[in-house]
Formats: sequence, C-alpha cells, structure tokens
Amino acid sequence: MVLPLLKLGTLALKTLSKPIAARLKSEAGKHPKFRNFIISIAQSNHRITTRMQRRIYSHATDVEIRPLNEEKAVQAAVDLLGELFVFSVGVTALIFEVQRSARSEAKKEEVRRQELEALRQRNEELAKEVELLKQKLQEIEQLAKGRGLSGVFKLKKDPEEGKTAPPAA
Repeated sequence: MVLPLLKLGTLALKTLSKPIAARLKSEAGKHPKFRNFIISIAQSNHRITTRMQRRIYSHATDVEIRPLNEEKAVQAAVDLLGELFVFSVGVTALIFEVQRSARSEAKKEEVRRQELEALRQRNEELAKEVELLKQKLQEIEQLAKGRGLSGVFKLKKDPEEGKTAPPAA
C-alpha cells in the first residue's frame, strides 16, 4: 500500500518541479551577472556538443565553431538549467526510494537473523535433552545388565498364580 503511494508522490513531485523549472528559466535571463554566467556555460556546452557530433558523424573537427548569439545562448542555458533542475529532483526522489528500500530490507534481515538465532538456541536445547535421555538410557541398560530385567523393574512372582505382579511403589 505504501509503495504505490510513494511512487505516486514521486511522480507528482517531478510534475510539480516542471513549473518551478520554467520559473527559473524566466528569471535566469534577467539578472546581468547570472546572465553572463549562463551565457558562458551555454557557449561551452555548444562547443562540446558540436565537437562530439562532428566526431560521431566523422566530420572535420578542426573547423572553427561559431559561438551562439546572445539570445540563443541564454535560451539554451535556461533550457539546460530547467532540465537540470527536473533531473536533480528525479535523482533525489530515486535516492530517497533506494534508501527507504534498503532500510526496509535491513529490518527484514534483522528479523530473519533473530528467527535463525532462536532456532539455533532451540536446536541446542533439544540436543542437550537428547544427550540427557541417552545418558539415562545407558544407566537403565547398565542396571538391566547388572541385575537382570526383573531386578531393574522390581518384578515379583506371585507364587499362587505364577504371574508377575506390578512393581511395588
């Protein structure tokens, strides 16, 4: 019951993070220092992706890469920022889920360990009881050999009937 609700909560969190990412995108281009920072990130990202694409498609890699104009760079950077935010929310939710699952498994393992320990103790108790019964049986066998069977059970013959009487108390 908890797992489906938790997964629904994670999905809702991801969905709610998208409008927050859009808000970040709209605000990111307005502040001058931050704008310059994200433009430099966007230009670096553009150079890296262009080089990778050229290598993948076996195009010339020594050709100069033209920088993006300022508006395209800002747009690319805020898109990257928004995707990064949504991705980080998803990763955080995933980490939380893995930790929750690990705690649950640890509790189950502890219960299994305790059950196993209880079974071991019971096994040791039964082994001691078996040893005790073996010793008693050996004592009875020794008595039976020494006295004979009728001496161990204190059986007396009734001279009138020729039958054995029950043992005396």
